[in-house]
This record gives sequence, structure tokens and C-alpha cells, in this order.
Amino acid sequence: MLHKLVPGIFVVLGISLMIYMIIFEDEPGGIPILMILFGAGWYLVSRIRSKSNNK
Repeated sequence: MLHKLVPGIFVVLGISLMIYMIIFEDEPGGIPILMILFGAGWYLVSRIRSKSNNK
């Protein structure tokens, strides 16, 4: 459960930070994109691992 919640938080924070940076600085920046990619990758890895453990 926690291994799916934390990546989701990373993705939501990354999207929020990207929206903030686009509105106030007119460019998305690298940190929000890395946060989104990290969160999505972490979620996919944990999902694959949980499916392989259930077999």
C-alpha cells in the first residue's frame, strides 16, 4: 500500500510544482519533470513486483 501511495504523492507534487513554475516563471524546469518520472517509474516497478509476488 505504501509503495503505491508515496509514488503517487511524488507525481502529484511534481505536477503541482510544474504548474506553479509555468505560471510564475514561464518554463517548467527540470525538478518537476524528474519528480513525475521518478514517481511514475517507482509506481510501475512496485506494481510489477507485486504482480510477480502474487503468482
